[in-house]
Amino acid sequence: MSSSVSVPRLVIAAPSSGSGKTTVATGLMAAFAARGLAVSPHKVGPDYIDPGYHSLATGRVGRNLDAYLCGPELVGPLFAHGARGCDIAVVEGVMGMYDGAAGEGELASTAHVAKLLRAPVVLVVDASSQSRSVAALVHGFVSWDPEVRVGGVILNKVASDRHEELLREALESAGVPVLGVLRRAAQVDTPSRHLGLVPVAERRGAALEAVAAMGAQVAQGCDLDALEALARTAGPVPGGSAPWTPGPMPTHRPTRLAERPSPVVAVAGGPAFTFSYAEHTELLTAAGADVVTFDPLRDEELPPGTRGLVIGGGFPEVYAAELSANEPLRKAVSELALSGAPVAAECAGLLYLCRELDGLPMCGVLDATARMSERLTLGYRDAVAVGDSSLAVAGTRMRGHEFHRTVVEPGAGAAPAWGVRAPARRVEGFVQQGVHASYLHTHWASQPGVAHRFVERCRTS
Repeated sequence: MSSSVSVPRLVIAAPSSGSGKTTVATGLMAAFAARGLAVSPHKVGPDYIDPGYHSLATGRVGRNLDAYLCGPELVGPLFAHGARGCDIAVVEGVMGMYDGAAGEGELASTAHVAKLLRAPVVLVVDASSQSRSVAALVHGFVSWDPEVRVGGVILNKVASDRHEELLREALESAGVPVLGVLRRAAQVDTPSRHLGLVPVAERRGAALEAVAAMGAQVAQGCDLDALEALARTAGPVPGGSAPWTPGPMPTHRPTRLAERPSPVVAVAGGPAFTFSYAEHTELLTAAGADVVTFDPLRDEELPPGTRGLVIGGGFPEVYAAELSANEPLRKAVSELALSGAPVAAECAGLLYLCRELDGLPMCGVLDATARMSERLTLGYRDAVAVGDSSLAVAGTRMRGHEFHRTVVEPGAGAAPAWGVRAPARRVEGFVQQGVHASYLHTHWASQPGVAHRFVERCRTS
């Protein structure tokens, strides 16, 4: 193909959560890959877990397309960046097809992203409790927004041959092609817990088996030729979007990066810290950092020469005992932070920097305690930097996403990181020496200066 922005593509959507989008999207990626196609995997919205399964299915990095966190103008370029050199792209939607950021209309919905990519949509319908009514449901989704092109339906959780026959008859009268039928008895088990699916890093062997089973199920139940043909009806991404690049910013100081020291930036990984956007590492590397991943569950030391630390999200509450037991690393993290080195922590990283989590000692960098809560905090946030930090200058506006069942009770001595402007005005997070810690998950592609500032601080701290 001549250009990555013209790559054949499909968006997998559904009327609601729980309809089977992840099974179909992941299975379709695996089935296409088994045909020898280079498949580019994408996920609408801020979710970190599904892209891990997508990566297993395709052998490529799963990437997010979030029109709220990054802005609609970056959806096309980020898609083109991820899809460069691929034969086909599969984009898994989020929630119901028309569900977006609360109070923001279509913004960040699956339908919005499909329009931004000018991609045909495949609607996955849970047919377990309906027959002829499926036609009315699909008709409503097809006709709601004429700019969204629904190219066909995959029926999920179909009970029997007779059930399938009734569903096909109904949809034939509605004029919507049935591109696949998945039987109820063949559903693939994907274990979940309080914040969704269990991440791949925690169950890699079982996850590989689940992805293989999804691929087999989709290959058996879906018309892959018709789906591939539908994907090829997608034209160029509107606006002729050039691929996004993490390269040096035009305003960067003229000294060549190759002539400057490459500070080691340690990035937390392993089963406890699985939430990270691929673009963050790419931005840090482009800014001149030597990015090294470490596992706080197993490594007792930070990587040699560490000058900065990035601790993303994940499930430290699940691994609190093991994290606490690794006292040498907790001490190393504390000493690095006390030295003034830049430390960027989001959500799980924030909890790890607290004095304790559910009564177990953590790194003690922040005068704060954390505990699990019954209450789910979830949603997009519009925020502005309250003061200067290792990540941003005061007044920098970023959008973020909160998703946790924990509460942090702060002590004294640290300034807040963000002033949250929506949905309610409040301050949030911690800035203390070089530490920037917050519950907000952010996507640095929307503000590439964040990575450049962080790496510069690593060089000079």
